Amino acid sequence: MLANDIETARFNMIAQQIRPWEVIDERVLNTYEAVPREHFVDVEYKGLAFADVAVPIGEDQQMMKPVQEARMLQALNIQPGESVLEIGTGSGFLTACMAHLGGIVTSYEIRTSLSQRAAERLQALKIEHVELVAGDGLHAGLAPNSFQVIAVTGSLPSYPNSLEDLLAPGGRLFVVVGEGPVMSAMLVTRSAEGEIWKEKLFETVLPPLDKAPQPSHFVF
Repeated sequence: MLANDIETARFNMIAQQIRPWEVIDERVLNTYEAVPREHFVDVEYKGLAFADVAVPIGEDQQMMKPVQEARMLQALNIQPGESVLEIGTGSGFLTACMAHLGGIVTSYEIRTSLSQRAAERLQALKIEHVELVAGDGLHAGLAPNSFQVIAVTGSLPSYPNSLEDLLAPGGRLFVVVGEGPVMSAMLVTRSAEGEIWKEKLFETVLPPLDKAPQPSHFVF
């Protein structure tokens, strides 16, 4: 794509996809203008970088759709200096977005090759305040109350309460829970007093995270 075509496609993505999906946070919209999504897409998929599709990234994995990403970023309301845990680095695009919003990001990716490619892309753009870890973020044995923001980029068929333990007071967790054909995007918040609040944001579909906890299916 030519430079002018790329900028037109970026503008249209924001104006025709993201804004109509009730994303009004100017910081999030500005992030989509500033972070080059096309940089995180393989050459053969450059033409889909701004489309309303889940772009393949290799190893049978895919990016979230732009509208899903934007709703996640808006819900998490990342503030400068906040500690962020991302479970599922994927292409590294959301990692870059969360760092651009001011987060100090620790991002886990269970597939080593994806983590390596994401690292190369982030380094090429000189994205700072990011630590990439090749490993299973769901079962990493992280310390309780460690993160103000947690972003889970694959769906979880069964909701693990253990993620709540990682939230600091005032912390927010975005997660998509359930099984197809319809799943629920949720925002989980820990109050300053330690209470947990859960809010269903919208219905969507997202591929499951590797090694996600499975629900119990009873057979009668």
